Amino acid sequence: MSSDRVDAESKVSGNQANIPARVRRELGIDDGDQLRWHLEADGTARIRVVQQQTGTFAEFDGYDGEETTDVRKDHDVWGVDVE
Repeated sequence: MSSDRVDAESKVSGNQANIPARVRRELGIDDGDQLRWHLEADGTARIRVVQQQTGTFAEFDGYDGEETTDVRKDHDVWGVDVE
């Protein structure tokens, strides 16, 4: 992107600013993403988009099998008090 062109503008309100839809789409910004700000010596700002990481179990809906499990005998007992 050229530093001379204006791609979009937003207005600050209560210390918050909206990110224009066009900019969000072009940069792939989605809910949960983070913006990292770096201020240059000349007063310009660089912004890096850090996409939210999805975990290993992000799409896991839970165990839906017919067989029940018992943590005391079927799994590691580390951290489980056995009486």
